[in-house]
Amino acid sequence: MSINIEKILGLLKDEREVLRDPVSRLIALAEHCSSHAVFTTSFGLEDQMITDIIAREKLPFSIVTLDTGRFFPETYDVWQRTEERYAIRIKAYYPHSERLTALVADQGINGFYYSSQMRKACCAIRKIEPLERATRGALAWITGLRRDQSKMRETVTFVLHDTDRNLLKVNPLYDLTRDAISAYTKKRDVPINSLHQAGFLSIGCAPCTRPVQKDEDERSGRWWWEKESLKECGLHTKREKDSSHFI
Repeated sequence: MSINIEKILGLLKDEREVLRDPVSRLIALAEHCSSHAVFTTSFGLEDQMITDIIAREKLPFSIVTLDTGRFFPETYDVWQRTEERYAIRIKAYYPHSERLTALVADQGINGFYYSSQMRKACCAIRKIEPLERATRGALAWITGLRRDQSKMRETVTFVLHDTDRNLLKVNPLYDLTRDAISAYTKKRDVPINSLHQAGFLSIGCAPCTRPVQKDEDERSGRWWWEKESLKECGLHTKREKDSSHFI
């Protein structure tokens, strides 16, 4: 599979200059990856745009979500509205019940507030391990990452080789602004999470997300009680023993 990944990576990089919009990027991915691509949605603004493109263009990608069990009610609402709008089913991957039971028994129901280490342990069980199952056997993983979401993401590129998972990581919206995505969703009446209008620019688990304040970047509302600047759950950081590096 690694040979296929390197070949497709090279092809997409060669075509990067002519793939100037998300639609052409996703169509090119479909041409090279066929049905071996997985899109993980958390039902935020970016993800809703990607879902709309996949549905409109009838692209052969699997659309899945990592349901942590701690979503906002509004997120479940937009999940339902999305399925109804596009006549699709979005497959959910849930945390392993035994591991989650052990975590809560050890930390308490909201133990992630006590330390960064405990929060990352929660993310590992609720998000990272389910992602491993969701992308197992895939050649490509599609995400809604953008350069202007935060300082940590300003080096995001269109496509790269995620060596931890040995698959292509494809970011079709990497160079778009939030305003451009908002204009797209309004023009096409794409279902969006009502929390966006209440200042929740980046929406994750309910206990770990607050509205963004003026002059803060989009991800400042995530894990706001932590002092460190890296606002990531681990899905998009390189796994190393003593540190995390964005990929």
